[in-house]
Amino acid sequence: MKQTKKDIIKSLAINSKDVGSAEIQIGLLSNKIEKLAEHFKKFKKDKHSTMGLSKSVNKRKKLLSYLKKNNLKSYEKIIKQLNLRK
Repeated sequence: MKQTKKDIIKSLAINSKDVGSAEIQIGLLSNKIEKLAEHFKKFKKDKHSTMGLSKSVNKRKKLLSYLKKNNLKSYEKIIKQLNLRK
């Protein structure tokens, strides 16, 4: 988990000291959403984790709309890099 988190931060960072920009937060949330989706394939009746999944999806959606409004180039780069929209 920590290694993939470091890889995500390194690949999406704007500069060397960047650890909390919107781009990185979107990448980390996307990773969390993918893991929860895999979890739900095995455990279909786990209703308690669905709240965590919906919160993560909504937070990522808000961050993406913020990024689209303030920095369109970065938004397009993130969408392409994370394969979110087709």
